[in-house]
Amino acid sequence: MIKILLVDDHELVRTGISRILKDIKDFDVVAAVGSGEEAVDYCRKHSPDIVMMDVSMPGIGGLEATRKIMRMCEGSKVLCLSMHKENPIPAKIMQAGAYGFLTKDAEPNEMVNAIYKVHAGQKYVSPDIAQMIALGQLNLSTDNPFDSLSDRELEITLMLTRGVRVPDIAGNLNISPKTVNTYRYRMFEKLSIQSDVELTHLALRHKLIQSSA
Repeated sequence: MIKILLVDDHELVRTGISRILKDIKDFDVVAAVGSGEEAVDYCRKHSPDIVMMDVSMPGIGGLEATRKIMRMCEGSKVLCLSMHKENPIPAKIMQAGAYGFLTKDAEPNEMVNAIYKVHAGQKYVSPDIAQMIALGQLNLSTDNPFDSLSDRELEITLMLTRGVRVPDIAGNLNISPKTVNTYRYRMFEKLSIQSDVELTHLALRHKLIQSSA
């Protein structure tokens, strides 16, 4: 049996995916949690085979959680399932050590196929995402300003656009608020903006996040 941990901050998403996967005789959904911190803690204790990880969640989020799991939990492989299609998110997730990346509009058959491939030690990226990553690596797509951000800067960007306060970001990432603000102003300089509001508008324009409206 392939032991699977589901990680998503929306209970309806966890329930829906769980129902799909429980119909597959080789799959065992051993747990479902709602944050990156819970995912890291569960993997430390139980080492599931596959971790199906959302990217945008409260707290440390999927990117940092993926990095920690891949570093600390040798027996677990991360397969990200996200609404994000635009780079740099997919590329950053794969660079963090994830074995696969699926979008949330993937068909159930594609999800099942991806789990089998990742469990076998193969990388899996949705075809449309793979094409975007390839174009970015060939420098044919250079109009996304977020490509210039480091992994840490991108993590902080995602938290700021979700309304997470600087002290909370510092606590989640185990760094000081002063360090968070240093990253923040460096990001502002790279992106040619001056405020968190401008950061959010820019992220919406480049589809890094989606409007809640």
